[in-house]
Amino acid sequence: MGAGEVWALGAVELAALVAAGEVSAAEVVAAQLERIAVVNPQVNAVTRLMGDSARQAAQEVDRRRAAGERLGPLAGVPFTVKENIHVAGSATTHGVPYFRDRVAEADAPPVRRLRAAGAIPIGRTNMPDLAIAGVHTVSQLFGDTVNPWDPGRTPGGTSGGDAVAVATGMAPLGLGNDSGGSVRNPAAFNGVAALKPSYGRFPADHRMGDQDPVLGHQLFPVDGPLARTVADLRAAYEALAGADPQDPRAVPVPLYGPRPDAPVRVGVVTDPGGRGDVHPQVRAAIEAAAAALQDAGHPIEEVEVPRLQDALDGYGALLRTEFALAWPKLRGLLTDDSARFIELFTQRHPAVGLEGYVSQAGVRLGVQRAWAALFERCPLLLGPVSTQPVPEPVVPRTVEEHDALMAPMRLLTASTYVGVPAVAVPTGVADGLPQGVQIMAGMYREDLCLDAAQRIEERLGVFAPIDPVGSVGSVGSVEAVDPVGPGPSGG
Repeated sequence: MGAGEVWALGAVELAALVAAGEVSAAEVVAAQLERIAVVNPQVNAVTRLMGDSARQAAQEVDRRRAAGERLGPLAGVPFTVKENIHVAGSATTHGVPYFRDRVAEADAPPVRRLRAAGAIPIGRTNMPDLAIAGVHTVSQLFGDTVNPWDPGRTPGGTSGGDAVAVATGMAPLGLGNDSGGSVRNPAAFNGVAALKPSYGRFPADHRMGDQDPVLGHQLFPVDGPLARTVADLRAAYEALAGADPQDPRAVPVPLYGPRPDAPVRVGVVTDPGGRGDVHPQVRAAIEAAAAALQDAGHPIEEVEVPRLQDALDGYGALLRTEFALAWPKLRGLLTDDSARFIELFTQRHPAVGLEGYVSQAGVRLGVQRAWAALFERCPLLLGPVSTQPVPEPVVPRTVEEHDALMAPMRLLTASTYVGVPAVAVPTGVADGLPQGVQIMAGMYREDLCLDAAQRIEERLGVFAPIDPVGSVGSVGSVEAVDPVGPGPSGG
């Protein structure tokens, strides 16, 4: 098999071919680097290449295979890494000039675990400034990332670079993070799948320098994989999960819980909170996913999300109070547009002070208890990623515009607040744009989410990789970072 034929294959398939000697890891890396060179100028998803180190890692995989050594389950599989996750020898820029030279001395736990499984980091990917500057992927260092389905729509964020890279065949796996939907909304907006794990399922290291995150930023952000198929998500999940001394929050929960005797009941929520803003295409996607699960034997029940407003208010109160303390420093790192996004969030969710901040611990536990009761009756919850189709890359300028952008993704925020696992899975294409849903389950039941997403995928199909639609010219430049150097300025 030639190198030019492998870029479209998934992670599990590539690993099997490498293990069988039907294609070399060196050929896989060469094919992915060639695909990046062809596609990335149109979408600007990969910010910095790791070509030299990827080739060296591939040579080591091939050497081990030739020597008859045991290979990891993802041996030879390239993956991209978001700009805010540490990769040894590469700057963790967070998309802003202030961090452009902050080279990581060691891999973050998820990068280390994927490497241990044999996977190969091949490039860094774009994100909004500091991962707080909105749901469109644009950074000061690297500019705008383009949605390959429609250049006039946003690729989402904050893991938009990884979603676009996976969707366009630049890598079979991406590693991003989710603190309110940041792997799930770009996955849905680009026609791929993503897993937000339970709090504590995957070890992570979100320190900026030596500074550990404060409470809300400990509870909400989780690292998670993006892929084109649920099988590839499952392979990444198995590699990433487990306790780790670098992150005392990570727990040694079994990967797979007790197997149900029959397909479990699925609660379906189409319009979380009853706002009446569900687009017909979104409703149709939820109905198609529900039908796929029902045909697979799952009982279906319409439900309401418990204490949704409490979850949204609690999420805002915790994060906004923490932002208030750090805002004088953060403001200086952001553009006016990026800062405005946070300031509008502040107007919607003012800082609450010490008493209100402390009381949120009790509010969150109560919301978690209410969700746990729902999952006792319906072990799976099916709902929208966004109640609206893929939006344009707008910058909100008023509280009303901010609410119009964020409210459709309220189920992402609420599930993050509660800490439960979720899988975003595509369901089809309407008017040239991908459609998708998310499947949630109780704590540490990622296996149920993956099983249900697999059934949806089997019924409705896989929709990537794709070539970017239209010819939008070169919107950015990818930089080689072997050895590490400063990133491009501007954007």
